[in-house]
Amino acid sequence: MTIRIGTYNAENLFRRPKVFDIPDAAERQRVLDDFNELVGLLDKAVYSDDDRTRIGQIIKEHRAYDQDPAHPRPPFVVQQTRGGTASLFQQSGPEGDPEITVTAKGRAKWTGWAEMVRSELDWDVVRNTGRVVAEVNADILLTVEVEDRLTLDRFNRQVLGGALGKQPYPYSMLIDGNDPRGIDVGILSRHPITSIRSHIFDLRPGGEPVFSRDCVELELAVNGTPLWILGNHFKSKRGGGSAGAALRLAQGERVAQIYADALQRSPRVLIAGDLNDSPDSPAVRKLLATGAQDVMSHASYTGDPGTFGTGHSLDQKIDYLLCSPELFGKVQHVDVERRGVWAPKSFKSFDTVTSKADEASDHAALYMDVDL
Repeated sequence: MTIRIGTYNAENLFRRPKVFDIPDAAERQRVLDDFNELVGLLDKAVYSDDDRTRIGQIIKEHRAYDQDPAHPRPPFVVQQTRGGTASLFQQSGPEGDPEITVTAKGRAKWTGWAEMVRSELDWDVVRNTGRVVAEVNADILLTVEVEDRLTLDRFNRQVLGGALGKQPYPYSMLIDGNDPRGIDVGILSRHPITSIRSHIFDLRPGGEPVFSRDCVELELAVNGTPLWILGNHFKSKRGGGSAGAALRLAQGERVAQIYADALQRSPRVLIAGDLNDSPDSPAVRKLLATGAQDVMSHASYTGDPGTFGTGHSLDQKIDYLLCSPELFGKVQHVDVERRGVWAPKSFKSFDTVTSKADEASDHAALYMDVDL
């Protein structure tokens, strides 16, 4: 039996963080950096005077205090219980230029969190995302950057099964991961999901989580035989620098261990998802050193090497299907669906993709046909 397995970074199905609507790349990165800094400061057990000053500065600069629905939404907000000793900060003074006084002394002294504000996606974007999934028509599709399981289920039933008139997948699953923006790794499948293992609690030596999102182990029954998929979304290169590269390497090392353990259960194991790094990076080399083989190296694939943007460069290859040797030996065909990406000087997109504003994603979908 030949089945199709794919991976696709859909960049959220219905809503994505508002920060990604900022057209200027440098400003967008600055806001993301400030959000990540704020999250790190808020997680500290004890806030120093400097910490409280900086927390207040970030909250004020980005209007993270403003919950008034009549105002333009800020890029992120601090959700907190109001009043009493459980608040992070107090707000005083004029509405347009308030004074933010951080009163909490540490993480245990207040109740709340910082979260990205989301924008609703235009229907054209959602439809184009659905077109990519429908055109690939995978029997098993790992989905990257999905908000939550109910969103994945709504997309499956209402977009694929409703607006596009396709047969929805009988199985969909997602476990919330570690990303503070709420973007996760999920799966759509025509084959039963028989077990799930999450690794959101795996820690580095310093006590921080290994995985920015998760390495979710999904066991599927394909024609009565187990297939293990290790679904991943490694740390982004955006704003990460050397620390980000070190974290991706730690993620690659841990996935290599999980892969080795999975091989003890079944010879059919697949590492899939957005690894956010090129094949010559330390993180990806660590995975290739296990003997797992990149499907884009299969003789049936003759296209451009990348999966992101135009895909012309090997540096744009960040999405992967890495097969165990037995699984790779059963691969029949490999391809990339790029028509959801807007790159008019490089290839023809769907007729409904007319600009960056309505492209399905800046990632292509990678898929393979396997004789199982």
